Amino acid sequence: MPSPRGFVVQSLLALWLFERFGLSLSQAGVFFFWSGVLSALSFPVAAWLSRRIGLINTMVFTHIPSSFALMLAALAPTLPLALFFLLVRAALSQMDVPTRSSYVMAVVTEAERAAAASFTSVPRSLAASASPVLAGALFAGSFRAWPLLICGALKIVYDLLLLMQFRRLKPPEEC
Repeated sequence: MPSPRGFVVQSLLALWLFERFGLSLSQAGVFFFWSGVLSALSFPVAAWLSRRIGLINTMVFTHIPSSFALMLAALAPTLPLALFFLLVRAALSQMDVPTRSSYVMAVVTEAERAAAASFTSVPRSLAASASPVLAGALFAGSFRAWPLLICGALKIVYDLLLLMQFRRLKPPEEC
């Protein structure tokens, strides 16, 4: 099954911004620089937040607003508004990475950690490899924002299912 994250790879996002708003290559470079900076800064924020509201809650309650920001960017009428929503997304979308790793390592035994890390990472990477093909086909269609909208919607469904499935399985430090 395709992964939601593969629907919005940087190259397709840059192409969408270019075709929709006429974003230049130099503007795209500056945008992706700041997007990366915000994403990197979110990691220590995620650690701080997870100590206050828990690992699962941090994953879900940062990812859902990130997904809404992506969907709003898809519908934004102007370049500055689209970039604003995409930067909001960048600041929130990766907070699940360190919290997911921490959660998985906390709820499995020490002997199972390497296998658990592989089990959660490999399928995500394989699924993400199929998504750009679908996103490209959707992008070639009439409404070019479909990949962004589909990605946001799938991630919201994923996050709600994650919350329902794991909210009661607390890591030892949260009990």
